[in-house]
Amino acid sequence: MSLFEVKNLTKIYGSGFITKTHAAALDNFSMLIEGQTPQITTIAGESGSGKTTLANLVLGFLSPTTGEILYRGKNIWKMSRSERFTFRREVQAIFQDPYGTYNPFYRVDTVFNTVIGKFKLAHSRAEARKITENALEVVGLRPNEILGKFPHQLSGGQRQRIMIARAFLLKPRLIVADEPVSMIDASLQGRILDIFQQIKADFNISFLYITHDLSTAYQISDDIFVLYRGSVMERGDIDGIIQNPQHPYTQLLINSIPVPDPDIRWEGRLKSSTAGKPQTISDTGCKFASRCPHVMPRCVEKLPPEYQVAQNQFAACYLYDSVGDGMKAKT
Repeated sequence: MSLFEVKNLTKIYGSGFITKTHAAALDNFSMLIEGQTPQITTIAGESGSGKTTLANLVLGFLSPTTGEILYRGKNIWKMSRSERFTFRREVQAIFQDPYGTYNPFYRVDTVFNTVIGKFKLAHSRAEARKITENALEVVGLRPNEILGKFPHQLSGGQRQRIMIARAFLLKPRLIVADEPVSMIDASLQGRILDIFQQIKADFNISFLYITHDLSTAYQISDDIFVLYRGSVMERGDIDGIIQNPQHPYTQLLINSIPVPDPDIRWEGRLKSSTAGKPQTISDTGCKFASRCPHVMPRCVEKLPPEYQVAQNQFAACYLYDSVGDGMKAKT
């Protein structure tokens, strides 16, 4: 049985008092996280691609318009009270803002004590203290330098590591990390990512890593889903997609990453970008069609299926239709 499965998930937000227009923030998204071996799966894309909507859906904060979210084979919206309690314990979240998570009037100890009390993790204060100290040490913090402090007395990197420690405290099976390093100083981002890999390897915990930054995704991920306006453009093994992207959108994303070389002008790299083109959205075709340098008539007529373009690499693009029906991805 899989650990976590998303089947044909769609979330539509209504907008407009008069026009009643609707926008699909997430469109027919499917994903599978196996339970036997821990993995780090990345959801990547620009702002507005549906990443955070997906995070809120899999955490149960939003209900889907259509589709299913299964944890250990059970639809999370059809769980009993006890099953829901287990789900809340075993699927934890780390959010983007390490500042807004805390109540400034309480010491950081409250973050841990609340979790320990709610899930009955300890039978005494001494045991609670020991559990808390262990979690802090796992994320590279010294308990005597952290406990008893107010949030404003700690750095952003310390606050984010405390949030990781709080999630780890419950020994979850899956951690959903929504842009966890985007507000952290660049010098500390690598440390946070190392912690994720350590937790995955040492404690058999999987991650759903949500980011707009492909460079951090490449550092830690096993596989990746590249989203554009709610739809998957390309998915598969992280090495194959970053080193040899096949979908025009993925190529655009990777080509727009600045290279740390003074001899390469970043402005020149951006000339190939289609970001300045009109971004009209087709109701029936590929959502990237208006920005795609390879657009064909049928791209705006019908949504392309997924095609297998390499081993464990799939792209939703008609450029690969000539490969043959035998290479189409299974749905």
